[in-house]
Amino acid sequence: MALSKAPAVRHERVDEGSAGQRIDNFLVRICKGVPKSHIYRILRSGEVRVNSRRVDQTYRLQGGDEVRIPPIRLAEKDPAAAPVPVGKPFDIVFEDDALLVLDKPAGLAVHGGSGVSFGVIEQLRRQRPEAKFLELVHRLDRETSGLLIVAKKRSALTVLHDMMRDGKVQKRYLTLVSGRWLNPMQHIRQPLQKYLLDNGERRVSVHRDGKPAHSIVRLQRRWQGFSLLEVELKTGRTHQIRVHLTDAGFPLCGDDKYGDFALNKVLEKEGLKRMFLHAARLAFRHPLTDQPIELTAPLPLELAGFVAAVEQTREREYG
Repeated sequence: MALSKAPAVRHERVDEGSAGQRIDNFLVRICKGVPKSHIYRILRSGEVRVNSRRVDQTYRLQGGDEVRIPPIRLAEKDPAAAPVPVGKPFDIVFEDDALLVLDKPAGLAVHGGSGVSFGVIEQLRRQRPEAKFLELVHRLDRETSGLLIVAKKRSALTVLHDMMRDGKVQKRYLTLVSGRWLNPMQHIRQPLQKYLLDNGERRVSVHRDGKPAHSIVRLQRRWQGFSLLEVELKTGRTHQIRVHLTDAGFPLCGDDKYGDFALNKVLEKEGLKRMFLHAARLAFRHPLTDQPIELTAPLPLELAGFVAAVEQTREREYG
């Protein structure tokens, strides 16, 4: 990648969106392409100044701070890199000046990386070039549809992250599984551990040495051979629902990582061409006003249509 020298010293005024951020992370964000080692070197050397004073890498910026950035070598854009498409506008379920919640379509990653050139957050920033701050509060698997929270202020992001960590954001998902789930409500508490396949792909399994994970499963409907479940996450481990239910003997329909692969091929011919997992409900208190927020997103048409087909072809046993 070609490098070019910045023409002069830069002065950046810290706005509300960057207030509370550490100076090192702020510099990494606005000096795209500059190695982190160089960022830390100019901090240690005192070339970076905040309000004309030296600061260390742990300094947290305040609104109105003026940051002096010395001339540094910035990475030029790779002309071969594909631009982020504007894409179709997202279905916004809730929005105010602090946050927004959108209904993410299946098949789209929430952010770029790991072989994905762009995701929801990159498209959203492209669609809203005037937005000073847009950051993911949490994540959904690429194959999962449904409610996704994006912060529009750093103050909201910080509070929402604390709420997520403390279990104060209620997240409920709908999934269709293979098998006859019997209990109206069941707690699954099985520790989960990440591991890598030989090809470097990430996987998760139930393991006694893993991190604590807690899912609450509620039976919504049951037919011969299939069960529609609502799963409330009390923890937010990677692939938690998929691994907990598969370990219990109820793989998610259409799951290409942990599911019943032979069944998936049959279901695909019957119209289910994706994993049946949808983030359907969110409930939390607003991070800045403390007002209660309860949001829902209906099943996408392709999932609702498949449920309707099951309803027509199989006898319902519950719900």
